[in-house]
Amino acid sequence: MKVAGRVETDAALRIVDPSSVVVDRAAPRLRRGTLPAEAIVYVDRHVVVVDKPSGVSTVPFEEGEKDTLVDLVRAALRRTGGGFDPMLGVVHRLDKETTGLLVFARTLAAKRHLEAQMRAHTAERVYVALAHGVVPRATHRTWLLEDRGDGLRGSWGVFRTARGPRPADAREAITHVTPLEVRGDVTLCECRLETGRQHQIRIHMSESGHMLVGERVYVREHRGPRVAAPHLMLHSRRLTFVHPDTDAPVTFERPPPWGQDRPT
Repeated sequence: MKVAGRVETDAALRIVDPSSVVVDRAAPRLRRGTLPAEAIVYVDRHVVVVDKPSGVSTVPFEEGEKDTLVDLVRAALRRTGGGFDPMLGVVHRLDKETTGLLVFARTLAAKRHLEAQMRAHTAERVYVALAHGVVPRATHRTWLLEDRGDGLRGSWGVFRTARGPRPADAREAITHVTPLEVRGDVTLCECRLETGRQHQIRIHMSESGHMLVGERVYVREHRGPRVAAPHLMLHSRRLTFVHPDTDAPVTFERPPPWGQDRPT
């Protein structure tokens, strides 16, 4: 699809002017290529830890979508002699534009073990992000809805004044934000998840008035100029979980591919 003459592949892109959209159903599907060898951070018979690039969906967003991270990891394991995983288990996800660490399970037992840690919030996930403005230290604790009232995910009582009891489908979301360094009109932040709701960091930062650099969906709350970026400046930097075979905690870290400098 093209928006205002530009090819777009982000299914979550918010369209302001529908007349600017042109869909060519005969166009070939874009191919993402292969996963670099260094993207496989760790692999054994039970788990594989991956440093996800931007622009790749973790799993298919729509029927027939190819070259998702699951596909690329399977191909990479074949190339490196790590075997083939027809049922590579997904236990958590990263947004398409978000980069960084996530873990896949290679056995059913490992999948159940890791999923239990995600449900209990004992697996540690720490992100770094670039956000607009001077970001204060804060803990954001809200109840997220799939539709806050305008078709987007958001916190109950923020986009629209809360009325009556909390909706049954609201899910608690907790994000701890620590500013690391203010660089001009952006702040390098650390975001630690206590829960793992979809788009949680993006929503909390936007609702607090500090939209992430490169954000294109949760933009309504932002006032003032925007810093340009090729994609969302959000990276899963550190991942800690208990290994499903050894029952020992393991930690993996990877710096963001965009470094720690502001985009130009």
